[in-house]
Amino acid sequence: MGLEEELFLTEPMRPRLGSLYYMARLLLRNPRHYYQYSATNFARGKDVRHGLMSTVEIATTPHCQIESLLEEFALRRRELCSVVDNAYIVPVGHLFDTETPTNTGGLHLHVGVAPEQRMHAYANIAYFLPLLMLLTASSPYAGGRYFGQSYRIAHSFAIGALREDPTYRFQDLIISRRLGTVEIRVFDPVWDVERVRWVLRAVQTIVQLPHTYPLDRERYAELREQACRTGYTPPLQALYRELRAYLAIPEHLFHQTVSDQLAEWTARYGILTTYASLDHAYRTGEWAYRAPREVSPSLWRAAAGLVGYYLLKLPYAAYKAWAEWHG
Repeated sequence: MGLEEELFLTEPMRPRLGSLYYMARLLLRNPRHYYQYSATNFARGKDVRHGLMSTVEIATTPHCQIESLLEEFALRRRELCSVVDNAYIVPVGHLFDTETPTNTGGLHLHVGVAPEQRMHAYANIAYFLPLLMLLTASSPYAGGRYFGQSYRIAHSFAIGALREDPTYRFQDLIISRRLGTVEIRVFDPVWDVERVRWVLRAVQTIVQLPHTYPLDRERYAELREQACRTGYTPPLQALYRELRAYLAIPEHLFHQTVSDQLAEWTARYGILTTYASLDHAYRTGEWAYRAPREVSPSLWRAAAGLVGYYLLKLPYAAYKAWAEWHG
């Protein structure tokens, strides 16, 4: 398995082109890894009026063991934190004060299985995936208004309910043309590594089940809608009981989501303080109140990032985009 994490670097409320500067610093520290295992994203269409820059991405190499994957995941996070000194690191699926479906972040999980087992893994993951979404849901607000568990899952252009073609890129769960993996694209990024650990354990368990669950796309779409808007509904509770027969995963992780935590924090302290607290949690692994600090954009950081990261990465980014559609 391997992980890709997309998150926002805000200065202070929105991501700026200065994000490219921090990625240039990261690339300079370890070019062998980060030329291939990092990326930057940009808003599209009418969403650009809220800002061109979107998320940055860091990724791990493939691992056969969950704990070794999490060790590298923690290392990549530490390395990102070490270069981001004048921005908030905000691990959410969508920023709280905008409504921009092309400006979203995610936590993508790649699962490598033998070619003849891919549809078995795909169907079994799809069966339980609406429940697993709640483990990482982190997008409770859009346009400054409360939405539910995840505005991103409901509205992001880059994901969606399952289609007949499992290789079509912009849906929740795909078979990757470029890598040949089963890729789960629906998860929001989340600061809490323990929740990521449970995601990995659950997916590993589900993929290894000897029987294959039916692939019912209508059922999936209905449960997906419940998960991203309402949360832990009775049908999802029934799905938890099925999963609980195979894995002793704590039920409170579904009852009380990170999205619930962030909604409560935002209602009490406001968006900027919530971002400051998220930044602290991402860097330390501990959730605690943090007052906002001085953070401001910089034209020279933006210019340095365009030259030191974006232009250097452009050839690989073009190849990767082609391979993901045609590979």
